[in-house]
Amino acid sequence: MEENIAESRSIRTDASEVVVRWFGYIVISVFALCCVLPFLLILGTSFTTESAIKKFGFNFWPKEFSTFAYKIVFENPDVIVGSYIVTILLTLAGTAIGLFLVAMTGYALQRPDFGYRNGISFFIYFTTLFSGGLVPFYLLVTQYLSLKDNYLAVLLPGLLSPFLIIMMKSFVRSIPHAITESAKIDGAGDFTIFIRLILPMTTPALATIGLFIALGYWNEWYNSMLFLSPNMEYRPLQLFLYNVVTSADYVRNSAAASNVSLRDVPLESMKMATAVVATGPVILFYPFVQRYFIKGITVGAVKG
Repeated sequence: MEENIAESRSIRTDASEVVVRWFGYIVISVFALCCVLPFLLILGTSFTTESAIKKFGFNFWPKEFSTFAYKIVFENPDVIVGSYIVTILLTLAGTAIGLFLVAMTGYALQRPDFGYRNGISFFIYFTTLFSGGLVPFYLLVTQYLSLKDNYLAVLLPGLLSPFLIIMMKSFVRSIPHAITESAKIDGAGDFTIFIRLILPMTTPALATIGLFIALGYWNEWYNSMLFLSPNMEYRPLQLFLYNVVTSADYVRNSAAASNVSLRDVPLESMKMATAVVATGPVILFYPFVQRYFIKGITVGAVKG
C-alpha cells in the first residue's frame, strides 16, 4: 500500500515537473520571439521600396524588394569603411584597457587587507547617484585635458563604470582569500597574484563585463558628437549613421515644406538599413560569449 502511494506521488511529481518545464519553454520562446521579431521587421523593411512601405506599411517580408537604401548608405564606401575602422579600434582598445582596469579595481576593493576599500567603494557608488553634469564634463575634456577633436575624448570616459566595478567586485568576492594568502606565502607579489591567479578564475565575469564595455563603445555616439567636429575625416560609425538618419529627416521636412515629391527616396528603409549596418556585427559576435555572459551574470548576482 505504501509503495503504491509513493509511486503515485512520484508520478504526480514527474507530471508536474514536465508541465512546469514545458510552460517555461513556452514563456521563454514567446519572450525570444518578442526580441527577434523587431529585428526581423527592421531587416525586412530595409529591403523594401519606399512606395511599398507607404502603401503596405512595415512588413517582415519585403513586398517590393530593393537594395536602394543600402546603396545610399554605402554611397561613400571610403567614409563608412573609415568609420567602421575607427569604431572597431576604439572598441578593441577601450574593451582591453577598460576590462583590465575594472578587473583590477574590483579585485583590490574586495581584499580584506586593503584598508581604504570601504571609503573608495563609497565614492564609486556615490557617482551612480550624482554626477557633475554635462557642462563641467565638457569643460574638463576640452579646456583642462585639451582633447577636442581627439579620439581620446571618446575612449577615456568609457574605460571605467561604477556598475561594472561593483559587479566585478561581487564576482571576485566568491574567490577564497586563502588563495591570495597562500600565494603571498610562496613569495608572489600582488600584481603576480592578480595576473596569474585571479584573472584566470574570473573568465565568466571578464566575458560579461567585456561585452558590456564593447557594446558601450560600439554604440557610442554622444561623446563623439560633443567632442569630434564635423570637419574630421573619419568619425565613429554610430555618429556617421546618426548623421545619415538626421539628413533623411531634414530632406523629408524640406521637401514637405516645398511641396516636392519624395516617392522614390528611401527615407524609412534607409533608417532601417542604418540600424542593420550598426547592429549586424554585434549580433554575429554575441553567440561566442553568450555562455560566459549568462554564467557571469548568475554567479555575480548569487555570490554578491
